[in-house]
Amino acid sequence: MTDTPNPHLRNPHLNGEPFHWEAGPVGVLLLHGFTATPVEVRAAAEQLHTLGYSVAGPLLPGHAAAPGDLNRVPWQSWVEAGEQAFARLKERCSRVFVGGESMGAVVALHLATRHPEAAGVLCFAPAVRLRLSRWKLLQLHVLAPFVGSVPKGSLDSDDRWQGYNVNPLRGVLQLLEMQRALLARLHLIRQPVMVAQGRLDTTIDPRAGELILSGVASTLKELRWYERSHHVILLDVELEEAVRDMDEFMKKAVGG
Repeated sequence: MTDTPNPHLRNPHLNGEPFHWEAGPVGVLLLHGFTATPVEVRAAAEQLHTLGYSVAGPLLPGHAAAPGDLNRVPWQSWVEAGEQAFARLKERCSRVFVGGESMGAVVALHLATRHPEAAGVLCFAPAVRLRLSRWKLLQLHVLAPFVGSVPKGSLDSDDRWQGYNVNPLRGVLQLLEMQRALLARLHLIRQPVMVAQGRLDTTIDPRAGELILSGVASTLKELRWYERSHHVILLDVELEEAVRDMDEFMKKAVGG
């Protein structure tokens, strides 16, 4: 008897299980984005693991079950899940980088503010500021108490991405709260920071990377643009370039 595919997920046949693969002494924590699953970062993690990195990708609370679950999860729970995965990597690795895609990058930045021992931060399409007009924000706040979720439009990397088919509105409000909390703490980050943005991204404000790099106190900080990539860079056509850039940046950050 086979399990029934989750009707709430796009591409439920993909392997969305959390992962933890040990290899060398440098670890990389990769966190998925809002409504997604570890599928979003698995391909990049597989390549990093082949390069000798220990990698982990947890499933963040409220994901991979039913969209309504995300409406009941405070943003602090996402950070706590990241903390647990970070601690597990630290048990085996001498240095651990924290990173993620979209909301996962925001969680990673929060972890960096709490853990100065983190070796660096890898931010892909960081959702520190969304492309939302004031009118859209007003609509969101008005509708969220009464409407559970709204359908999504088209998705980047549709055949390779796994996650909810809708956006849970109270969950979006939690993401916005997490953004505000992070912006007040960015100055605490002194670790090396790499930010990556897709030139074709219609989800994230194009100034997000500059906002992060101007707010951190890091000496080593880089902003990289991927000219042919949309929002989900780690599933898009420049994935291999992104992995090479991560590898290069982490080697630079640890001194060789």
